[in-house]
Formats: sequence, structure tokens, C-alpha cells
Amino acid sequence: MDIAIDFDGTIVKHRFPEIGEEIPFAIETLKLIQSELKHNLILWTVREGEHLQAALDFCKQRGLHFYAVNANYPDLPNTGPRKIMADMFIDDRNFGGLPDWGFIYNSLKNSPGKCFDPDIFQNATQEVKPAKRGIFRK
Repeated sequence: MDIAIDFDGTIVKHRFPEIGEEIPFAIETLKLIQSELKHNLILWTVREGEHLQAALDFCKQRGLHFYAVNANYPDLPNTGPRKIMADMFIDDRNFGGLPDWGFIYNSLKNSPGKCFDPDIFQNATQEVKPAKRGIFRK
């Protein structure tokens, strides 16, 4: 599975253009997702130029390498807007925010071959509600 990962607010705390403090367990979890679960990780960030290189260096120093950066494939030239195709996006700006990294890992581990399973990917504190059968029905 190809998983696109944001940098600021997802791997590190927001401090752009600086690099913020690492979010606990982010790097370790991403390395497990690569090594154990065998997923391709794509760094998907608004950072460019020296700010992008700083983010890549930060990750590389911690042993995290990406399959591609702001592209679907390695060595694909960046020719404009970065709309990439991924099976899943991990980003702090998702609806509901960024779940705990342990929850992300366990969700991926327990749903092999699935891109998104809403029954598994529920916030751990929310109870699962049955689907409604129409716009206005309860």
C-alpha cells in the first residue's frame, strides 16, 4: 500500500519554517510500517527547497527513508501541483485530526489489504453507531 505522510504537525510539531519537536512515536511507528507491514511511505508536504531538504535530513538522521517525496514514484520530476495517488493519507489536517501513532499502526496491522475500513479506523473513544438509512432518518 502507498501511504502519503505529512511532515509538519504529523511527524513533528508545527514550527514551520523551523523543524518542530518530534511527535512521540512518529518516526518509530513509520519505520515499523515500512519494515513489518511492507508499505511504501511517500513524504507529502508543502515544504520545498531548503525547508524540504531539512525535513528529509531530519528523517534520514533518525533512520527513516521515503519511497518518494511529493510524487507518486521516486525520481518523478516535480512539474506543478502535487496531487499524488496514495491508498491512505496520514495528516494532522484530516477530519478529526491526527490519531495516536499506536492507533495508526494497529489499524494498519489489523486491516491488511484494506485502504480504509471505517469500522477499524474509529476514534478509540467513540462508540460505533449504525449507519443511517437516509439524510434525515435517525
